[in-house]
Amino acid sequence: MNTRDRLLTALVEQLPHAHCSTAMAERIAYSYDNSRLHGLPDIVVFATSHQEVVTVMRYAHDQGIPVVARGRGTNTVGATVPTHGGIALSLERMTRILDYQPDDRLLVCEAGTLNGSVQAQAAADGLFWAPDPTSAGYSTVGGNIACGAGGPRAVKYGTARDAVLGLRAVDGRGCSLRTGCRTSKGVVGYDLTRLLVGSEGTLAVVTEATLRLLPQPEEKRTMRAAYASVDAAVAAVARIMRQPAIPCAVEFMDDEAVRLARGHSALDLPGATRALLLLEVDGAAHSIAQDVAAIEAAARGEGLLDWQSASTPEATAALWSARKALSPALRHLAPKKVNEDVVVPISALGRLIEGLRDLSQRHGLPIVNFGHAGNGNIHVNILADPDDAAQMRAIDACLSEVFDLVLSLGGTLSGEHGVGIAKRDFVAREVDADTLRRMHAIKALFDPKGILNPGKTLPDG
Repeated sequence: MNTRDRLLTALVEQLPHAHCSTAMAERIAYSYDNSRLHGLPDIVVFATSHQEVVTVMRYAHDQGIPVVARGRGTNTVGATVPTHGGIALSLERMTRILDYQPDDRLLVCEAGTLNGSVQAQAAADGLFWAPDPTSAGYSTVGGNIACGAGGPRAVKYGTARDAVLGLRAVDGRGCSLRTGCRTSKGVVGYDLTRLLVGSEGTLAVVTEATLRLLPQPEEKRTMRAAYASVDAAVAAVARIMRQPAIPCAVEFMDDEAVRLARGHSALDLPGATRALLLLEVDGAAHSIAQDVAAIEAAARGEGLLDWQSASTPEATAALWSARKALSPALRHLAPKKVNEDVVVPISALGRLIEGLRDLSQRHGLPIVNFGHAGNGNIHVNILADPDDAAQMRAIDACLSEVFDLVLSLGGTLSGEHGVGIAKRDFVAREVDADTLRRMHAIKALFDPKGILNPGKTLPDG
C-alpha cells in the first residue's frame, strides 16, 4: 500500500458513518463542474454532519491534504474542481432544514439543501429567499453562498450577501466557527458572514446557514419593450432605475441576442427590433398598476418600437419567450461558448456594449450580450470553439480586452458566477497589490496550510 492509500485508509477509518469512495467512477464524477474543467480527486467523501466535516478538515490539516467542498457542481468558473487532487468533500447529503421561524422570517438549513427546497418551505407561509439563479431548482444553498449567487431579482432584493444572517463553518484547521446572528440588525464584532459569502470555500467550509426570508409580493406584472437600437434600450434602463418604482427584474438582450432568439422561436417583435428589455414589477395589489405606469413612462422615449404588458400566465410566457429561446440557440450555435458575467455602473452600459461590438469586429468573434441590466450585470458570450487553436488564440486576447474594458468603466469582473479558476489570473487587474496582500493574510489566518480549495479565487501571493 502506497503513502496515498495509507492516508486515505486512515481517513476512512475516522468516518464510520460517512460514505467515502476511491472508486474511479465516483472520482471522475466529482472531478468537474459546469465549467467543464477537470481535476481528479483522490477520494470523495460524502459528509452527513457538521462533525464529519470537522473530522475531515482536522485530518486534512494534519496531513496537508487539499480539500475542495462542493454541492451539486453547478458552478461555471471551475470553483469546485479539485485541481490539486486530494479530497472532494461533497455536502449534497446534508439537506436538513434545522429551524424555521416564519414570524422571524428566517430559516436555518444545512449547506446541501437545495435552493428550491428552501423556496418551497418558505412559500407555504408567503415568504421567499432572494437568490434566484437559473440553477435554483438543483443548486445548493451552500453553493449559492460560496459563489455569492444572485439572479434576475437581485436588482430589487440583492444577492446572497444580502440574504444570509449567519453561518456555521469549519476552517482549514478543522475549527468550528459561527458568524452573524438571527436578527436583521447586528453589529457586534467583525462581519465574518459577508466575508465568507462569495469566498468559494477558500476560507472555510460552510455547513449551515441562517437565511433571511422576505414576504412574497401580492402581485406581479411582466412587460416587454422593443427598441430600435441598443443605445435606446440602455438609455431606457437608466431612466427606469432613476425613478422610485423599482422593478424586480430588468433583463436586457442586445441585437445579436435578439437575432439568435428570432432564429429559434416565432417571436412577435417589430422587424426593426435591435434590443429588448424584459421587465417585471411586483408589489401590493392596490399599487402595482401605478408602479407599472411609472416604469412604462420611464421606458418610453426615443427608439421605443413596441410596449407590451401581460396580465395572464399565458401572456407572461409569451413575453418571456425571447429570453427562453436564447439559451438553446446559444447551445446549438456554440456549445463551448465562453460566458462571462461582468458588471459595470448602469451609466456605463452603453459604453460597455459599444466597446464589446468593437472587440467582436476586431477579433472576428461573435459576441452575444444579455443579462441583468438593472444592476449592470451583463453576460458576455464569446462564441468560439476551444478545439480550434486559432480561435482560442483570438478568444484569449479578446477576453483579456473585455476585462480591461470593464475595469476601465469602473466595473468588476464577476457579479454572481464567482472567480474560481476561470478569472483567477485576472484578479490582480482589479484588486491592487496592497489589498491582495491583506486578502492573502486573511486566507492564511483561516487556512494556514493552504489546503482549502487551493488555486482558486486569489492569484498567487
